[in-house]
Amino acid sequence: MIQDNTQFESQLNNIADIVNKNKAGIIVLPLNPSVDAIASATALYLGLNKAGKNVSLVCSSKPQSDLTGADKIQQALSTGGDNLVISIPYADEGSIDKVDYNIQGKTFNLVVSPKPGYPKLEPDKIHFSYIGGKVEFIFTIDVPSLNNIGPLYQQNQGEFQGKNIINIDRHLINNSYGLVNYVNKSSSSTSELVLNALETLQIEIDKEIATNLYAGLVVATNNFSSYSVNAQTFQTASKLLQLGAVKKPVNRFQQTNRYPGGPFQPPRAPTFAPVNPFQPVNYNNPDNNNYDEQPFQPPPFSPQPASEQQVKPIEDVETINTGKEGQKHNTSDFLKPKIFSRNGLV
Repeated sequence: MIQDNTQFESQLNNIADIVNKNKAGIIVLPLNPSVDAIASATALYLGLNKAGKNVSLVCSSKPQSDLTGADKIQQALSTGGDNLVISIPYADEGSIDKVDYNIQGKTFNLVVSPKPGYPKLEPDKIHFSYIGGKVEFIFTIDVPSLNNIGPLYQQNQGEFQGKNIINIDRHLINNSYGLVNYVNKSSSSTSELVLNALETLQIEIDKEIATNLYAGLVVATNNFSSYSVNAQTFQTASKLLQLGAVKKPVNRFQQTNRYPGGPFQPPRAPTFAPVNPFQPVNYNNPDNNNYDEQPFQPPPFSPQPASEQQVKPIEDVETINTGKEGQKHNTSDFLKPKIFSRNGLV
């Protein structure tokens, strides 16, 4: 058994004492349970059934999950019991004329006769169940307070009074309402706590139980990236894989469209028509300046013929204007030394 310290050993031993002394109980999930809660509860349900206990798995809401045992979650607070209930469709009042029985040899026959004019009962629409079971213990999984159970608790509070409530949780706000409170607030998942409880009960962890617990551990720790992950988390994951846990994708939640009316579409950037700079602008009536009616056309390029190009001698190019009309200086004059006086250049 993987445990970070020994402070929870007494709670685990108390859980074993209650379960071993009783035969029937229920496992209760919170309203809108997490994947970790569903994985923990279904693993506990599978384990207690293997141990020969008569348990049922209940939740105020019907969660959608592909974990093994999730299809057994019901919304009625009862155990299996010994009383057989035969449920027959009764949409139209008065459609059943009478109910009788007879015994033929070693067979008990229940006879249901429809009224004349009504169709006969179809066997595939008849359901069988058991009621009347006595609730001797109650497991609450991932439930910080009894009010978190929802309508199942609010409408059946008497069923919880005087019962052996075993509270398994890791929430910091858990108010320790159970007879046994196995609440480890430093645990990275509730699945780890249920694994410890199953091992204390000496229940064999098969492939299905290990797969459920591993899925709950992975989702609760955000694929082992949560701040609550510690060395015990990886030891638990390693042990579950050794026990045959199968890695498979788990639907954490159903993806919904956050944008009403369809998927989000970013706004388009504004488009502008090209402007022809050579088109005359009507300043008196700007509305008539239809720039986008005529596409921009650059002016035609007409190169000057080589014969018309004027070629100047280098002497003319390298002359500098002196500022006086008609007078030019050659650049070579600037290289000669010059003497200046008060009256000008000598």
